[in-house]
Amino acid sequence: MACRISSAILEAIRRESAIVAPEEGCGLLFGTPEQVSGWQATRNVSDQPERRFEIDPAALFAALRAERAGGPRLIGYWHSHPSGDPTPSRTDAEMAQADGKLWLILGDRFRLWRAGGTGLHGRFEEVAMEIG
Repeated sequence: MACRISSAILEAIRRESAIVAPEEGCGLLFGTPEQVSGWQATRNVSDQPERRFEIDPAALFAALRAERAGGPRLIGYWHSHPSGDPTPSRTDAEMAQADGKLWLILGDRFRLWRAGGTGLHGRFEEVAMEIG
């Protein structure tokens, strides 16, 4: 099943990632499993932000609280790979829960993945993107 995402969202994530480069940019995705309708940049709190990302827990908890209160549904995460390869790394797989969340990765292009119990590194299946 493909997932729709607007070119405006992709371009905004690309700009945010350029601002924080050479560190990895990161953040949250909102919408439904079939459509990304919103995004948020968060602080990368990793102790090695040039090589890994860790979403600021305060931002993640705030998004989850907002969702429970009727706000936008958290459907996944985005991050950049300044190296250019938008394929999940083994470190990404170690961090990911098999929860069905989307992982949008920006390298030399965007690729979208779903975290589960199979696939690349035993964790990621690629999801087709419909860009509008």
